[in-house]
Amino acid sequence: MRNNTDLILAVLIDADNIPYNNIKEMIDEISKFGTPSIKRIYGDWTKPTVSGWKPSLLEHAITPVQQYSYTTGKNATDSAMIIDAMDILHREKADGFCIVSSDSDFTRLAIRLRESGKLVIGIGEKKTPKPFIVACDKFIYIEIISNREVPEKETELKTTKSTASLKLPERFDKIDHKLIKLIKSTIDDIADDTEWAFLAQVGGLLNKKQPDFDPRNYGFNKLTPMIKSLTKHFEIKEREVENQSIKHVYVRIKK
Repeated sequence: MRNNTDLILAVLIDADNIPYNNIKEMIDEISKFGTPSIKRIYGDWTKPTVSGWKPSLLEHAITPVQQYSYTTGKNATDSAMIIDAMDILHREKADGFCIVSSDSDFTRLAIRLRESGKLVIGIGEKKTPKPFIVACDKFIYIEIISNREVPEKETELKTTKSTASLKLPERFDKIDHKLIKLIKSTIDDIADDTEWAFLAQVGGLLNKKQPDFDPRNYGFNKLTPMIKSLTKHFEIKEREVENQSIKHVYVRIKK
């Protein structure tokens, strides 16, 4: 069985619907899931609205696909992406797809690709409609993969003067009762008889339940520091792995 990093991915980008500012960060993020072998970007390249993408295409070996707007008010780019995705599904050896768009029109495509056993990653802005988000295996917000480094702990933003300009309330979501309830139910689902759950498994199940779950949405690089900050709700325990220099992290609900 291949590791996730060995997966061959097809990356399809909607140039009409996604800002070009963070293309490098997007490609780096996609590379965490596999090798982006097929990289195509769709748009009407005769229009000045997509001209900002052009310098990045050669730098990141992305193939531009010209799609004229034949009819006013209709998005021909969506149709071209969907047709290409189905061609790749049946003709190419792709293990997964990354659909870069904030458009809900790709919801049915994501569902169809998953029905064929393919990994589907979505990347878009926070304005992306929920149906497209939940149709993906994993959905990542562009806002959290920008150049600005996410601190290990949310409290660092509150206490460090140099980061005051980041404006925490605008940049990160708040950890609310609904999220706490989701984490607790997930721990319950996989906890052993002693009520401890392996945190890596908790994170995996959280992503299955809520594809856009990501600790970075709340100001944390990883799930472990996020859970450690919620001392009112959870307990953390680290167990050493025999003959290895790593530790397994376990979590349980605080009584």
